[in-house]
Amino acid sequence: MYPVGIPCVVNAFLSSSSSVQFAIAIVVAAVLLILALCSSPFATKPKDGEPAHLPDHSLFAIVPFFRNRFDFLSWGFRVTGESLFQFRLLQHQVIAVSGEAGRKAFFTAKSLDLNEGFKVLSGAIPMLRGVTSDLEMRRIAQIYKRVSIVQREDRLTQLLPEIIEDCRRIMGSWGSSGRFDPFERVYDLVFQTTVRSLTCVEIADDAAVVARLKHLYGRLDSGTTPATVLLPWFPSPAMVKKVWATKQIYDILMGAINARIQSGVPRNDTLQILLDYGDDKLIIVGFFIGLIVAGARATGASASWLVTFLGGDPEWRRRARSEIESLLSVYSPVTPLRTSYASQDQSPSPAPSIPQSPESSHRPPSPPSLSSRLADIPLSAWEGSTPVLDAVIRETLRLAQPHTAMRRNVGPDLVIDGKTVPSGAYVVYPFSDVHLDADIYPDPWRFDPGRPADAKRAHAWVGWGGGKTVCLGQRLAKLEMKIIAAMFLVGFDYAVVDKAGKPADPLPKPNWNDALMCRPEAGSCYVKYERAASSTSSSSSSSPSSPSSPL
Repeated sequence: MYPVGIPCVVNAFLSSSSSVQFAIAIVVAAVLLILALCSSPFATKPKDGEPAHLPDHSLFAIVPFFRNRFDFLSWGFRVTGESLFQFRLLQHQVIAVSGEAGRKAFFTAKSLDLNEGFKVLSGAIPMLRGVTSDLEMRRIAQIYKRVSIVQREDRLTQLLPEIIEDCRRIMGSWGSSGRFDPFERVYDLVFQTTVRSLTCVEIADDAAVVARLKHLYGRLDSGTTPATVLLPWFPSPAMVKKVWATKQIYDILMGAINARIQSGVPRNDTLQILLDYGDDKLIIVGFFIGLIVAGARATGASASWLVTFLGGDPEWRRRARSEIESLLSVYSPVTPLRTSYASQDQSPSPAPSIPQSPESSHRPPSPPSLSSRLADIPLSAWEGSTPVLDAVIRETLRLAQPHTAMRRNVGPDLVIDGKTVPSGAYVVYPFSDVHLDADIYPDPWRFDPGRPADAKRAHAWVGWGGGKTVCLGQRLAKLEMKIIAAMFLVGFDYAVVDKAGKPADPLPKPNWNDALMCRPEAGSCYVKYERAASSTSSSSSSSPSSPSSPL
């Protein structure tokens, strides 16, 4: 049994006519309107020590908060002229904070609970009671431990060649030249490597199942509406579709778990780690559901922008590629002897009785593949010897991560920047407050990995979170982004172009109102690429006339 309700209602709704679905939508809209009108009066003058109110009725805050969150919060700070302001989302009191004092309190206050804030205001992860929500603190702590375990050095060392092979297979399918939307193709790469890293071999090795999961998670995203977040109990059309997609995801993941248990054949993957620790199936499937969506969305968006930013900045692209080629020259140099061996490994030797033709005897040996050479670079080098990629990732997260952190004050009342945040209130902090602050980052929309870090202000960079709440999966996320960048930078020559095929100048700006993926306007930019010739800096025998290196 799967812990997802109303399957019969879901089937009935999906099989009904469009007119019936439209009528249901009208009813839902009417219910939302009545609830919103009754939820709070028009704002009055705040009491002493209370955050400022927005000047509009709470009804007008609901859709902007979920659909245009960056613009809405920026407008709120501007129109109130305060570092904190409050509004209502139906029955929920929400307080937005900004500034250094607000940021410091937000990331360090013990009474601000991440799980309570996220589950009510986000809606980004499917909420299944006892699976991804309403978990005991003991279960939550258990999941956090497992996230750390699957990122241990031995596990990541094992994952390195597997992630590289996934990249080789998918990039190889692109052909020797062409163009693509990086926010589709790069995201596909990250989704595959995330599934590989965090689930099991049975799913990761089946391209059709991975594609199906990606499609279903896309339906979850499109089904995340104000109604599904604020009224999760109400069977609105979006909620019904979201529940149905969640059920299908659950069935795929639980099916793989059951198949492994029934086979009794152990495998070297995350599922086996969780089974070996004795975790029950509901915890495992909840682990899979939550981490796939969290990892693929955030890392997918960041990796897509990383490729795009470097495509529009030849100097930093050159630096990043040079850094990877330097690692290759140290850990996997191409020597004549190794090249000869590689050629023998890739093709069978002729039978002794058949002499080689003069042409074949003078044919230059094939170089080893880029993927095999990247797999020779140890984890310690990927993590400790890539300062350029580290700087590029840091700047990408600053510029293209439209996150709004969410908490709930579980008590007692909290004072932030002289204003009282009452117990029970929800508190949100937009990363744009610090990451787009021109006083900290001059010309904040400009991609500049060489920016010096600001050590004077508290939490001046929160790309992985801050204080007592930081991203638990950042080690894996950084490794995925570095591998994808290395494969693409060394394996291809590319540039970012517009829909007409001309260089995109300027590059499109990250869309901070797209809270999940930060995608720019559809069709605004493409990556035009061709397979790179053999690297000239890692082998003295390479030349401009060398054939393209195999991925």
